[in-house]
Amino acid sequence: MGALSLPRRVSVLGSTGSVGVSTLDLLDKAGAEVEVTALTAGRNVERLAEQALRWRPRLAVIEDEAKHAELRDRLKGSGVETACGAEAVAGAAGEDAQWVMSAIVGFAGLPPTMAAAKAGSVVALANKESLVCAGPSLLRTAKFAGGAVIPVDSEHSAIFQVLDPANAQHVARLILTASGGPFRGWSLEQMEHATPEQAVAHPKWDMGVKISVDSATMMNKGLEMIEAAYLFAMPAERVDVLVHPQSIIHSLVEYADGSTLAQLGPPDMRTPIACAFAWPDRLPWPAPKLDLAAAGQLTFEEPDLRRFPALKIAKEALAAGGAAPAVMNAANEVAVAAFLDRKIGFLDIAATVAETLERVETHGLAMGDGGDTLEKARLTDKTARSVAGEVVAGRSR
Repeated sequence: MGALSLPRRVSVLGSTGSVGVSTLDLLDKAGAEVEVTALTAGRNVERLAEQALRWRPRLAVIEDEAKHAELRDRLKGSGVETACGAEAVAGAAGEDAQWVMSAIVGFAGLPPTMAAAKAGSVVALANKESLVCAGPSLLRTAKFAGGAVIPVDSEHSAIFQVLDPANAQHVARLILTASGGPFRGWSLEQMEHATPEQAVAHPKWDMGVKISVDSATMMNKGLEMIEAAYLFAMPAERVDVLVHPQSIIHSLVEYADGSTLAQLGPPDMRTPIACAFAWPDRLPWPAPKLDLAAAGQLTFEEPDLRRFPALKIAKEALAAGGAAPAVMNAANEVAVAAFLDRKIGFLDIAATVAETLERVETHGLAMGDGGDTLEKARLTDKTARSVAGEVVAGRSR
């Protein structure tokens, strides 16, 4: 086997979250010879400092400005430069890195992801919201700058690996698999009384709190439908979801000739990260192997849109286009935060998103292309959050 052509200069945005930690763990276990140019975190200054001392990046950025002094103290004498604030995070994304892991959760990940795309880096995208809020513009920006956007979500990585670009016109459907989350077998009555602790207890994946709640409502799959439509230029009616509790098949591509191709693997985020890191090569590392005999049966079921209306909401937002997906995302972030703060119930999350979409005049916030994309995305996000806040206030317990 010939030598791999791997990126040398690497940045990790959101390095202290689950995907960021998995990224650095993969690089460590694979023995990758990389120069880490930047690491960024939101508030976890202790873990960021530990990572910076291990990897010695040129720059470590903490978004929470109140934590900057502590970060400086922890890294004193290390030679690692420090900075703080959202602008500094976006600046770190534009550092001279060949490969950037975008793993910041939420809308906050869009500006740094766009900065990495403008810099011509290969962007390993684990931030769904960047595509949901500004997908077409982000993809055009990366292409124009000579870079690329490689999906890291396990579902989109699966499609990326089995969708043959030469036969893209013959794709009948993209089928995203979903574990069903912790409430797959729950009744609506049970879900009405679900607690934040129950919602974040995912049966298969170890994820952050917000993403875990999204999995419980299945809004994560709604976001992923929009993401898939943009990434793979697929209309809404040809993107479907199938519940697969074992999380072994990560997604499927159905072709017009009746062939359906799937990508399988254990539920471990380091596998799609490895794919994105080595693309278009493959990275040898001590990866967990798939044992189908041990897995036993693989089962599938249609999603229940009555109990999980977020899927229907997302498909309608995708079909509406314009600013609707960005409004949906902002409302969901507000609603999830309110649920975690015990201000609203679990079933109120999807209801809040639906009501926000009804109240906001999305056609007046139509997303633009070019230099104004980020500003329009910010305006959409701000407006939708304000409306969602009003909806939450009316539903607060």
